[in-house]
Amino acid sequence: MIDQGLERKITIPSILKFALPSMVMMVVMSLYTVVDGMFVSRLVGTDAFSAVNIVYPLLSFVIALGTMFGTGITAIVSRKLGEGKQQEANENVTFITLFAVGLGIVITILSFVFLEKIIYMLGANEDIYAYCYAYAFPLLIFQPANILQLEFQSLFVANGKPHIGLTVTVAGGLANVVLDYVFIGVFHMGIAGAAVATGIGYCIPAFFSIFYFTFNRKAQLHFVKPKMDWRVLLNSMTNGSSEMVSNLSGSITTFLFNIIMMRLVGNEGVAAISILLYLDFVLIAISLGYSMGVAPLFSYNYGGGHVRKLRKLYKISVGFCMGVGVVMTVGTLLFSGTLASVFAERGSRVYELATAGLMVYAFGYLFKGYNIFSSAMFTAFGDGKVSAILSFMRTLVFLVAFLIGFSVLFGVNGVWSASLAAEFMAFALAVFYTFKKKSAYHYLP
Repeated sequence: MIDQGLERKITIPSILKFALPSMVMMVVMSLYTVVDGMFVSRLVGTDAFSAVNIVYPLLSFVIALGTMFGTGITAIVSRKLGEGKQQEANENVTFITLFAVGLGIVITILSFVFLEKIIYMLGANEDIYAYCYAYAFPLLIFQPANILQLEFQSLFVANGKPHIGLTVTVAGGLANVVLDYVFIGVFHMGIAGAAVATGIGYCIPAFFSIFYFTFNRKAQLHFVKPKMDWRVLLNSMTNGSSEMVSNLSGSITTFLFNIIMMRLVGNEGVAAISILLYLDFVLIAISLGYSMGVAPLFSYNYGGGHVRKLRKLYKISVGFCMGVGVVMTVGTLLFSGTLASVFAERGSRVYELATAGLMVYAFGYLFKGYNIFSSAMFTAFGDGKVSAILSFMRTLVFLVAFLIGFSVLFGVNGVWSASLAAEFMAFALAVFYTFKKKSAYHYLP
């Protein structure tokens, strides 16, 4: 039976309807850390808020793994569904899921063992170490669930049921918001309460999805007796490598941002860059969600040889991502003060730093949407090499180079402008590969 979710007309309303759940899911997911930061900054204090960002690279590493397995296996099974290989797709999904959760458990145990060393390595000083430990320790308990819910987000899209993934993700996000208030504001658990609230938010979509893919045998994708296929594991990791690289690079660059701002301004500088990065999580979530949402459509139509659909899908996607970039840039410029005030008191040093940073950082959104989409598109085609190059250069090489160089030359102003310069260079590289690979994948005439 043909999956009516993937076998669809390529029109703007149809594509946006299909991708909308993924976009909302990514916005909700981005709000996990943001909501934690908002409650912590307002109810605990600036040092605790800085601690959340110090710990984030550790969390980002786990997110990288979950995203890698999710996007990687989705590209494989969507292509196999397009080729009519349903049983093989189910065997692959089951095996990759079991492997991913096992790896998550191992990483959690190792993180517990070396947690103190990890926290100091991430840039914590004595003033905020206790906050970092109190946040990281309970959060680690829930990381296997985090990996699962990230993988299942993509699998619901591949299964033609993005609305189910949306529903459970929103449920987890709402639980996080409510429990943040309860644990921090009512029970006075401090920063540890934020971590527990986030962890419970992970568990809701993870446990529901396990139940769904185990017992819903009518779904095109569901768990079956796993068949160990190390080639598929390698291919899924390769296909999802760009997304993993992007998240790992985010860990490294967040760490670098923290170190540089700690040196230039101190804890207030870390709090200010935290605001920019937190808002960035939310603002790019639409582009990330759209790219995640349409990726199975690229895989399916490429696997089925539907060239006309591919070309129309590409055209719509470019227009959408560039349009979102313009809206995000203008919106951030107009409301920079309002956005900063969510986390910091107006008139405070942190507020002034964040507002100034947003006025420069905003222009990077002109290029981010297309950069994110182009990498996801090549992942969907199974071209993990090009996808990884684009992500690696964008999120690590260019950004690290400009961040170090500009901060030395221009101080804090250089920190704000580094991301813009990196995104522009990444955009030029993405355009180069777009034209270089058009004859291989036929998305352009």
